[in-house]
Amino acid sequence: MSLLMMWIAGVLALALAWWFFRRPAPSVTATSPAAAVQRASHPAPKAPGTTPAPVPTLREAIAPVPEPLPASLSEFQWLGAQDMDPVHRDTLLTAVRGIPKPPRSMQKLLSPDFVARAGSAELSDLVMGEPLIAAKILSTVNSPIYGLHTPVTNIGQAVTFLGMNTVRSICLQYMLAEAFKPKLAEAQRSFDAIWKASAIASELCVRLGKALNLPDQGTLSTQVVLSFVGQLATASLIPMSGLEKWLERGRLERARLEQELLGLSATEIGGLLMKSWELPEELVNDVSGVGRQLVSPFMSTDPKRAPRFALGYLCARLGERLALGQLDSLEGYNPLQDGGVDTYHLRASLAHPALAKLDQALALPELHAAIDQMLGRVTAEA
Repeated sequence: MSLLMMWIAGVLALALAWWFFRRPAPSVTATSPAAAVQRASHPAPKAPGTTPAPVPTLREAIAPVPEPLPASLSEFQWLGAQDMDPVHRDTLLTAVRGIPKPPRSMQKLLSPDFVARAGSAELSDLVMGEPLIAAKILSTVNSPIYGLHTPVTNIGQAVTFLGMNTVRSICLQYMLAEAFKPKLAEAQRSFDAIWKASAIASELCVRLGKALNLPDQGTLSTQVVLSFVGQLATASLIPMSGLEKWLERGRLERARLEQELLGLSATEIGGLLMKSWELPEELVNDVSGVGRQLVSPFMSTDPKRAPRFALGYLCARLGERLALGQLDSLEGYNPLQDGGVDTYHLRASLAHPALAKLDQALALPELHAAIDQMLGRVTAEA
């Protein structure tokens, strides 16, 4: 009897050992976006005789757990030109086309080939072809905003001191200024605030894009400047009585008011205007993509463009808030803690690995010093 029991025990021991070594390895749960990306990029090897669990795509891996969608955002319907009735659309298009075109040289400045290949000499030649704009650029470069210790006397020096991207952005702003001149003195303050916001947003984009090592930094800063075209066009078309109150609102409330008064939001109006200027279609679409981050869920954005759109939208919003005095400085600013409907979708987009060091880039002392200087809070040393 004892031999039988020993034989049974031996069989059970062998069966238990076989089961232990054949079972699948236990799964490891990782909740952070970085761990999820690693899991998506390096899936566990398939065990013999087992069916592996579905591996998440990169987009799924970096998508954070969503916050509840605010009612004001879920109830808002973003309209495109195709959503308007034909008569209203034609009226708006006629008004948009009445805005003067900027200098022809702006098209060359924004052409993909020029942005990708032009050096400082080509940029200097282009700017010098517009003497009035060249003079304005030199005046801006020598102002206390940039705190240069040595006077700059030509565009080539400006490029050397400030870099191609900054000079291109300043040049673009002055070229656009030729198209947007308020007819009433009372509107000048609103236009000045928009110009100031675009300058700050451009500087933020240049510096943050460089700190994050994003590709095509020149194109991105250009897109951010052009994202203000719709606001300038809206400021030209909106009734004077509501202009200042319009600018002080948040982005969602502004978009709602713009659609009520004009039929489309400033972002869509800007797209129509840039198309009438015959700017490259891809550029117009990307500029519109920056503005649409207000209502674009992270999962619906092209993964390659997602970090660029998110950074562009963030810079544009910060530029507005700083220019309008709604934000004193970037000291201690954390976009993930910047709650509200205007940044609801942005907060999800910031989980992208390309923006992982954004908090560190926003904390750079030289960035704070540059923005304070642009806000007139720092006097350049003699």
